[in-house]
Parts: sequence; structure tokens; C-alpha cells
Amino acid sequence: MMQPEAGTLTVGTGDDTREIAALIRRGGSTAADQPGAGRPGLVWLGGYRSDMSGSKAEALCRHAGETGQACLRFDYSGHGASGGSFRDGTISRWLAESMAAFEHFTTGPQILVGSSMGGWIALRMVQELRAQGLSDRVAGLVLIAPAPDFTLELMEPELTEAQRAALERDGYYEEPTPYGPDPNVFTRALFEDGRANRVLDGLIETGAPVHIIQGMADPDVPWRHALKLVEHLPSDNVTLTLIRDGDHRLSRDEDIARILAAVDTIAQTP
Repeated sequence: MMQPEAGTLTVGTGDDTREIAALIRRGGSTAADQPGAGRPGLVWLGGYRSDMSGSKAEALCRHAGETGQACLRFDYSGHGASGGSFRDGTISRWLAESMAAFEHFTTGPQILVGSSMGGWIALRMVQELRAQGLSDRVAGLVLIAPAPDFTLELMEPELTEAQRAALERDGYYEEPTPYGPDPNVFTRALFEDGRANRVLDGLIETGAPVHIIQGMADPDVPWRHALKLVEHLPSDNVTLTLIRDGDHRLSRDEDIARILAAVDTIAQTP
């Protein structure tokens, strides 16, 4: 099986220039010489402070190789192998990078696979592509523990007085995370920009099937948040899978199998 190719993309200008690192698997024949050209490609959109080498992203890429599908993974600025400062990150900034990578590295219809914050990015990408008259580029969405509007809907109501004071005084606050040794950093710019990128304030027209996979034991994104997202999606072609013992990462073998099955279902949709 051919290995993914490494690629880079320059985004921004002047002092705001940053290099975005990507891994690209070309579509084509599988090991069994079965052409996969008829299937849409796959685009992985990771979560806050995650990168393209995570277990779900790796599994998606391997699966694409088995089915002959193209697959794009990349790191947002300030993440993984990409350049730029993490503290400069906002939804608008990471959305711009996602759109640039999508335009530069992919052709034809794609399935957007977004995890946590990547689910928010995926929904914003659909809105941007539809505004550009490119709705046919989206074959579907698979959203894993999606966290649209998480700054406003999930975080702001839980901010402590100390955190609010730090945002006002320093422009950021930190908090420990169980997902790594370094604390999470949340900036005032991230919160302010999040309001400008709200999607849960009206109907989200996708024009394509959507499959949401959500753990009910998720400590970061409550499963009722997924129900709220469903309320903002057209009633047709929306599937919600709730996993009673699923956590936020949804990286167990059985979780990944559900994700890949959802991708295959959409890929085979006429």
C-alpha cells in the first residue's frame, strides 16, 4: 500500500505567514486493484490541540488506502508539524487554513470528517463552500463528538471569576488537561472570534448526509450538545449514533469501526 505524501502550504501574508503541514494519500487502485476513483475523498479535521498523527486520523488514512480513496490530513497552525503560534489561533484562522488546504490538495467531492472542534470547522467549511457555489464539493459529513460553538455554548457559562479576570487582564487563561502534559490555553481572541463563527443560531444547510457519533460519557462535550446540533440540521439525511460508554476521544477499536462504517455508508450514497 502506498504511503501518504508529505506536503506543505503557505497561508497568510507578511508577519502572518505560516506553513501548514499536510499528509496526502492519492486516490486510485487498492491492493486488490479495485479502483476507488468513484468514491469521494476524505478530509480529516482534527480537534483543539490535536494533530494529524492521532489514532483516528491514522485509521482513516489506512482505510482510504484499502478502499482506494484519497485522504487529506493536515495540522492547523500552532498544531503538530505546522508553523505559527498556537496562541494566535482562532476559529476564523483555522477555518481559513482548512479552506486553503481543501482547495489546494483536493479535487472533486469530499467527505469531511471532523472531530470535536473539527466538527465546528467542518460545518463552517460547508457554509463557506455553499456561499461560493461549491456545495457539490461536499459529499457528506461525519462528525465525531462535534463541538460547534463550544466557546459560547460550553465554556463561557462555566468560566470562573478568576478565568474571566485572566481573560480581561492577560488576554488568556490556562487550565490542565488530561490529554497531555501541557495546559490548555484559551485566549480572549478565541472567545470573541467564536461568536463571529456561530452555527447554532439558525438552520445549517449542508445539502449532504450527516452522521454524528457522540459518546454519552463524554466529559468535554455533553451528549445533549449533539442533540442540539441535530435540531439545527435539516431533518433528512441526518444520523445520530449515541455510544453509552463512549468518551470524548472515541478512539477505541469499536469506536473507530463505527466511524469508518459511517464514512463507508456516506461514500456509497448515490
